[in-house]
Amino acid sequence: MKIELDRPRCEGHGLCEEVAPDLMHLDDDGELIIDVPEVDEGDMGAAQAAVRICPVAALKLAS
Repeated sequence: MKIELDRPRCEGHGLCEEVAPDLMHLDDDGELIIDVPEVDEGDMGAAQAAVRICPVAALKLAS
């Protein structure tokens, strides 16, 4: 699965980073950076949590 980011929709709240710090982070400008775009089964729970917690639905998982 891949984590896809709708960059114009992202507001930089950082909630996704809190639940999936090994997969993504906010840079110094508050822009979300996806560090691990291809998610393996071991990280699937964190990726799903990041997608669910985003208040503006800027993240999604796609195959």
